[in-house]
Amino acid sequence: MNLIALLLMLLMFQPISGKLSMKCPLNLDHQDGGKPWNYYRPGDHLISMITTGTKILRTTMLPFNMAPYYQFESLPFDKLRILRYIFNIQIVNKTPWLLQNLTLGYNIHDNYLNTLGTSDALLEMLSTGEANVPNYSCGKKDNILVLVDGATDDISIQMSRLGSTYKVPQMNFELFSDSLHDKSQLPLYHQLFPQKGIIYPGIVKVLFYFRWTLIGLFASDTENGENFMRTFAPLLLKNGICIVISQRFSTTGHIAHLKDALSKWRQVNVFVHYIEYGAILDRIIPFHLSFTHLPFPIEGKVWITTLIGLFPLEKNRYLQYVNSIWTVGFQERKWPLNYAFVSNFFVEPPFGDQSFLCFFSKHVFSVKGQRRCTEKAPLETRRKRNRIMIYNFPHFYSVIRTLAHALNDAYSSVSRRRKKEGEGQLEASRLQPWQFHPFLEKNEFFNISPWKLYLDQNGDLAADLNFMSWVVFPKKDFIKKKLVSFERQRLIINQDVLSQLKLLNKSLPHSKCVENCHPGFVKRPRKEEPVCCYDCVPCPEGTISTQEDTEICTKCLDDQYPNEDRFQCIPKVLSFLSFEEYLGIILVSFILLLFLTTGFVLSIFFKYHETPIVKANNRDLSYILLVSLLLCFLSPFLFIGQPTKATCLLQQIIFSIFFSVAISSLLAKTITVVLAFLATKPGNQVKRWLRKSLANSIIISCSAVQIIICSIWLGVSPSFPDSDFHSQPGMIILQCSEGSVIMFYITLSYLGFLAAICFTVAFLARNLPGAFNEAKLITFSMLVFCSVWVSFMPTYLSTKGKYMVAVQIFSILASSAGLLGCIFFPKCYIIILRPDLNTKEFLTTRRDVEI
Repeated sequence: MNLIALLLMLLMFQPISGKLSMKCPLNLDHQDGGKPWNYYRPGDHLISMITTGTKILRTTMLPFNMAPYYQFESLPFDKLRILRYIFNIQIVNKTPWLLQNLTLGYNIHDNYLNTLGTSDALLEMLSTGEANVPNYSCGKKDNILVLVDGATDDISIQMSRLGSTYKVPQMNFELFSDSLHDKSQLPLYHQLFPQKGIIYPGIVKVLFYFRWTLIGLFASDTENGENFMRTFAPLLLKNGICIVISQRFSTTGHIAHLKDALSKWRQVNVFVHYIEYGAILDRIIPFHLSFTHLPFPIEGKVWITTLIGLFPLEKNRYLQYVNSIWTVGFQERKWPLNYAFVSNFFVEPPFGDQSFLCFFSKHVFSVKGQRRCTEKAPLETRRKRNRIMIYNFPHFYSVIRTLAHALNDAYSSVSRRRKKEGEGQLEASRLQPWQFHPFLEKNEFFNISPWKLYLDQNGDLAADLNFMSWVVFPKKDFIKKKLVSFERQRLIINQDVLSQLKLLNKSLPHSKCVENCHPGFVKRPRKEEPVCCYDCVPCPEGTISTQEDTEICTKCLDDQYPNEDRFQCIPKVLSFLSFEEYLGIILVSFILLLFLTTGFVLSIFFKYHETPIVKANNRDLSYILLVSLLLCFLSPFLFIGQPTKATCLLQQIIFSIFFSVAISSLLAKTITVVLAFLATKPGNQVKRWLRKSLANSIIISCSAVQIIICSIWLGVSPSFPDSDFHSQPGMIILQCSEGSVIMFYITLSYLGFLAAICFTVAFLARNLPGAFNEAKLITFSMLVFCSVWVSFMPTYLSTKGKYMVAVQIFSILASSAGLLGCIFFPKCYIIILRPDLNTKEFLTTRRDVEI
């Protein structure tokens, strides 16, 4: 038994690395050396921060076979960044109305831009005892309230996964990617700043505004670079911007050679560069050197970077191919005056030795040691000559103040609940991190932030942005200009700055395949080239384009038509056969002339109604024919002028009925002539038919058929006013639609049928004996009538608008004039000029007489 006790005592005092063999050691090893720093101050609640204080030099080659704190021990340490956090925590602690009876402590570590260094710091924070052993509690306990980090995405994800295991909420005050937006994977992660993608729509609108359609796209070969390519490229394509050069490159190695790509796409003068960290010029100069070997002249390139913030650029006279470098920054609010006292502060140069008690601690159970600096004196803000001024940034203060507001809300809520339940007030130290988590979700950092942050329509954080253009001049410093603002998703261009750049001979370059397609033209893509390369072709007939670089031509409204250049729609002109135009005046003149002529002939027949030539072949039929011709000459007035409902109903009906009466009277005359000749033969019984009743019956029966046809036409589908928008460009043709086209041609066919019968009978009777054979005149008149209407059909169908109406009017006048001239002019000649022939003996003689 004694042997076993001895062995246990020996094991207890053996040096152990990473294994727990004694409960609570009493001795600590104190050493000095270049080890990781840890700034610490106790408080009621501890804010654990992991940030980057190490500065990585450009020429430093880091070994990968050493622990992170050994890799960085020779690198400079940015102590000023740490001091900003400390100073703002002190300001919040000294403001009574922010924290009531509470103080915030801090535990600040450096992550060395390394996931191993982050794990090392997290173990130290989550191990509440003296040793870095999770869930091992020994000695003083720190009440960790929240983890705060300003690290890269992969480090933030690592912190969140480990911290959420212990129900410790985490806050990040840097731009974050989509990978940190999944609440199911990172339930205790709270983001104070918008996603990195908020700047992408602004960049796309800038490219679209300046018509930079050929773009070079560059990104690092990291996960963030992959997300950038996957997110940003579809936005460009959606807005018609082509990515013709796309390059992924290593953050530590050289980029691929771009000579071939730049030679092919020499029009590319704008590049979008995804930069995570590091100096801007370190990323751009290698690309810039690729231009020196190209054989053709190089235009100044525009580099649009994704860096958020204002980054001063040192003078570099070798950037001769750079027009400007664009960075993005948040728009700032007017900071309240009560923050003026924390805008900057002053510290003694040997601050670490005077304000902190630093010692190197290494526990026997720890696998590493650290230089722990515990605050022993507050930072001073008084201005002294021998002190160093350190600029503070408002957003550091806003982050700490947000935590203070959330902490107050948490304690107020718990106090109200305790009082309601009849319990005493909860002590400050008893608030647990998982109790603090719901109040962080309600944070209003965007309201107290120094930047113009807001919630968009989806409830996500967004920001108003400024695009700063660093214009490069040969052998001169950069000139910084605010060229573009992006406010509430609206792009605002500073036209004054554009004018200044033009005066300085620094106009923005073009970055497109072809010039713009002017209004009136449409883009036609070129084969085997990006969609941004196209030809400009005129819009098709009847369409217009009112904007440049349009892809689709639009049709004008029915009452409009394109102008000659096809970029504007002009109201169409109303077209109809009017009384005021020359064609209408000419037709009206002929109508009146023929009407008066017919009236003159009718008056002659009335005056000489007792003469043999008037009485020959039924005087009453001649009167009926003249009156019907008189009305036929007046019917064209219904066709002239703007069509109305009344004129459209009457014009075809009146025309067809009057013409059927005229042809029916001619048919009655022809039959009467034949019957009269047959009656002169002995023993023929047709004499009894030679009465007025026969002629009247022929006229009434033939006209009645046409009246029935017209009545059916009116009942089925009558003619109506119509507008033709498409037959003639630039015109709206006002016309009378026939309604039923079939009925229209039936009426014409019936007129043709009557004319054909009349012509046939007259033709057969043309050789009857007599000095004055009216059958010959009727034959010739029917020949003229049929010729006019046969030629009318193709002409009518081949014309449009008012000329189609003019063709029908001409046909009516020509056919009526043919009837008038062929039948009545020979009789008027005899009545007026050869009265000696106007005798019964002459008309009944059986010999030919020249008339």
